[in-house]
Amino acid sequence: MFIPCDRGGGSAAPDFKGFTLLMPAVSVGNVGQLAIDLVISTLNMTKIGYFYTDCLVPMVGNNPYATAEENSTELSINAEVYSLPSKKLVVLQIRSPFIKNKYRPFCETLLSWVKSSKCARVVLLSSSHAYQRDDEQLLGTPLRYLLTPDLEKAVGGHMQELNWKEMEKVAAYPGISDTDKVLHIPGGGITKLLFTESCSKGIEMAVLLKFCSEGDNIPDAFVLVNYLNEWLQLIKSEVSTSNNSTDPSSQWKIPSSWRLLFGNGLPPALF
Repeated sequence: MFIPCDRGGGSAAPDFKGFTLLMPAVSVGNVGQLAIDLVISTLNMTKIGYFYTDCLVPMVGNNPYATAEENSTELSINAEVYSLPSKKLVVLQIRSPFIKNKYRPFCETLLSWVKSSKCARVVLLSSSHAYQRDDEQLLGTPLRYLLTPDLEKAVGGHMQELNWKEMEKVAAYPGISDTDKVLHIPGGGITKLLFTESCSKGIEMAVLLKFCSEGDNIPDAFVLVNYLNEWLQLIKSEVSTSNNSTDPSSQWKIPSSWRLLFGNGLPPALF
């Protein structure tokens, strides 16, 4: 349920007709969430409301995009909505993990909101375990995309022009039969369920994902958000296509909250 910032309670279905909804999957390395942070911070997007759900672990914290002491004490919660009408972009940022067995109710609520708010399409930023790739997925780029049939008709040709690689299906029974192929996104959280539900409900959705491992996933986030930018052109790209020599941090604004990404430093009293 969407609750606007300027309302005390109740639900509302804002009209985002023609807008692209950008959101993360809570997946391995939190790469999608980090990439969303970069988008919100760089585009200076305005928070317009909250996505109230009992499917996420409750949390509250300070403003992750604080730019001065005056706005650093603003509170943020586990699911918030940001908007940039000039680019017809609305962003749902998710900051906490899902409660067990709550994937499906969340997907149903989210897709219902997508339809009621008239979003044109959904772009899901995700990640998948690098160590569980099959032989074919080990080759070439670690980036993949998926399109629902409805979106494939609209942008499939453009993806081919970008020379993007579609997520491969893998054998359902490896070593026994290679004829039955299934979509497998280990570590992808809600990615597969949300994608398949969008396919069945006729919702235009794209999944952009990166194979990665747990650790310092900031570089993965930069790679994924640059991948997104190749398509949506959210900012003017400065990356050299010949050698990718430009530092990604030069074109994306790192939010203030990233200073605490790995916690505070060691207290001097320990020594």
